[in-house]
Amino acid sequence: MRILAYRFSAFGDVAMTAPVFREFLEQNPNVEIVMVSRKNFESLFADIPNVIFKGIDFDDYKGFLGIRRLAKELLKDLKPDYVADLHDVIRSKILDKIYVRKGLKVFKINKGKEEKEELTDVWNLDKKKLKLTVERYADVFREMGFKVELSHQLRPICNQKSGVGFAPFAQHKGKMLPLEKSFELVKILAEKHTIYFFGGGKNETETLENWEKQIPNTKSLAGKLTLSEELDKISQLEVMISMDSANMHLASIVGTRCVSIWGSTHPYAGFLGFGQSEKDVVQINDLTCRPCSVFGDKECYRGDWACLGEISVQQIINKI
Repeated sequence: MRILAYRFSAFGDVAMTAPVFREFLEQNPNVEIVMVSRKNFESLFADIPNVIFKGIDFDDYKGFLGIRRLAKELLKDLKPDYVADLHDVIRSKILDKIYVRKGLKVFKINKGKEEKEELTDVWNLDKKKLKLTVERYADVFREMGFKVELSHQLRPICNQKSGVGFAPFAQHKGKMLPLEKSFELVKILAEKHTIYFFGGGKNETETLENWEKQIPNTKSLAGKLTLSEELDKISQLEVMISMDSANMHLASIVGTRCVSIWGSTHPYAGFLGFGQSEKDVVQINDLTCRPCSVFGDKECYRGDWACLGEISVQQIINKI
């Protein structure tokens, strides 16, 4: 039995599929998943038996005709029995329609858009915890008729652990602790622990290299590691400190505990890392406007980013 699955972005959301695939395939060993995603995400699935990774570059498949050509290539090369759309965006919807016309059974993720809109309405004072995204992924396979029960347990792949990882950046301002607080946090933690910085891109790399020069017992790994090497290093850490960002999900893949910091987003939306504990979440609980965003990409309704500004360094240290 072969399932063609696709999820093209974002990095953290693709990373969240990996532990789901692992447990689904352990419970259904006669199944094979072909995962189609961006080329540079391959290492996320490197050690999962029965997963074939098909990396693509969307510059090669532009527009409707490009997507149609991709659909034909995947069908010809892979010959799937079922299709799992784990993304449900315009690109994947086009693929879905083509495959339905070819007679294939297509199952797609229910993202819970209306529930999430209600959750992020700042006037909604009755916030309810929504289904975890990893369970939404698993639901796609359940609808196919497979049994899958997620353990929601971390699986450490390294027994010798030392040092603390810190990833102070996120894609959007609404997810990121102010850098001066992050700097202060590192200064305190580095007195007792070796701190390893994670990040990417020119600006992040420059910032973290400056921190390394200023704070003893720290080392910046930003821009120095491949994804595979980064996963290996995270697996060796005692704990990872991350925003609500991809690094939390990388920690989940390799079974490392993560203390996660949340601002305008909230674990209620379902994006807590697989196997991570709610006890390791750092957030301001008494702001009724939280969460105001699913992805942290909205401007602050109050204008003061209190959800991040009111988080104290001590709150984070208490979790370590």
